[in-house]
Amino acid sequence: MIPIETIFIFFAASAALAFAPGPDNIFVLAQSALNGRKAGLLVTIGLCTGLLVHTAAVSLGVAAIFQTSALAFNILKIVGAIYLLYLAWQAFRTGPAKLDQHGETSMSMRTLYFRGVIMNITNPKVAIFFLAFLPQFADPVRGSITIQIMIFGGLFIIATLLIFGTIGWTAGFLGEWLKGSERAQVIMNRIAGTVFTGLALRLAITER
Repeated sequence: MIPIETIFIFFAASAALAFAPGPDNIFVLAQSALNGRKAGLLVTIGLCTGLLVHTAAVSLGVAAIFQTSALAFNILKIVGAIYLLYLAWQAFRTGPAKLDQHGETSMSMRTLYFRGVIMNITNPKVAIFFLAFLPQFADPVRGSITIQIMIFGGLFIIATLLIFGTIGWTAGFLGEWLKGSERAQVIMNRIAGTVFTGLALRLAITER
C-alpha cells in the first residue's frame, strides 16, 4: 500500500513538471490556439496515451534500452524531429483554416489525437525521464514494483490531463479570436511552424 503522503507528494511534483514550459505543453498551446479548444484537448489525450506507452515501457524495463543504447536513442529522436519538421512544413504552407461557429478547425479528431500520440512516443527523453522519475517513489517493501510504477504512471497522466487540458482550454480563447481574422490565422500558422521547427531542432540536439 502506497502511503497517502507519498501519493500527494508525487502528484504535486507531477503537476509542477507538467506546468513547467516544455515541448509537450507548448505543442498543446500551439494546437489549441491554432485549431480551437477541442484540438488542444484531443492533442492532450493523445499525449497522455503516449504516456501510457512510456509507463508500460518503464514497468517492463524496455525504457532502459534507450538509456543504454545510443543507436536506439538517436533513431527515436530523429524520427521525432522529422515528424515535427513535417508539422512545421504543413503549418507554413497552410492558409486560413475553415472554422465552424465554435471556432474549431475542420481537421479530423483522429488526426489531432494521433499528433499527440506520435509527438509523445517519439521523444526518447520522456522514456528516460519516466525511467528516472517513477522508480524513485516505488518501494519494494510495499509490494510489486511493477504495480507501483503503473500507479504512479497513472497519477502522472491524471496530473498531465488536468494541466494540459487547462492550457488547451485557455489557449482556445485565442482560437476564437483567430476565426474572425484570416490574416491572423496565417500569422498564427507561421508562428506554429516556427514553434514546431524549434521543437524539432531542440529534440535533434538532445543528448541522453
